[in-house]
Amino acid sequence: MLRARSRAANLDTLPRGRYHHRMKSRAAVAILFAGLCGFGGLASSAFAQAGASQASTSRLDEPRLTVGGDVATPLSFSLSDLGGLPRQTLKVYNEHEKKEETYQGVPLAEILKRAGVPQGEALRGPALATYVRAEAADGYVVVFGLAELDSSIQDSGVLVADTLDGQPIPDKLGPLRLIVPHDKRPARWVRMLRSITVVKPAK
Repeated sequence: MLRARSRAANLDTLPRGRYHHRMKSRAAVAILFAGLCGFGGLASSAFAQAGASQASTSRLDEPRLTVGGDVATPLSFSLSDLGGLPRQTLKVYNEHEKKEETYQGVPLAEILKRAGVPQGEALRGPALATYVRAEAADGYVVVFGLAELDSSIQDSGVLVADTLDGQPIPDKLGPLRLIVPHDKRPARWVRMLRSITVVKPAK
């Protein structure tokens, strides 16, 4: 209390001009501090929004495999999604590259099963005319009869691969590649696989 009175007394002894100058200086410092705090808050908000936007863009740009057409459950898989599904390893001889390669990935039949495509005893009658289109990012398309991909009819071993010789598949081939091990030529080994479409022929 004594300190407050002494300070007030000191202010009373200042000439009026110096008193007002000191008060204006203090007000200016307070305004500047408030402005800096506001700017810091805006900057933090801007950085946070930029980070969220970048993360969102990254998710949108992530390669995905879509499964659609005449299916009970349309699906969309990221690379990490595929990594969590039952996996298989294939050793194949690549006629184009003239060498043996080891691919790992998810059987196409497993992906079709999760989309609700009929398999096993359910694949009969008109369903046997169903076919599957596999399309690449560059527009290349190949076709399979659904019966070709059913293990109760044929052991096709078709694989949606995401690794080659233990490494992620290079961009010019992947990141996903369809491997058809029993074809004599790798014409249906779709590079840069992006979509699987199940088609029932019109009645």
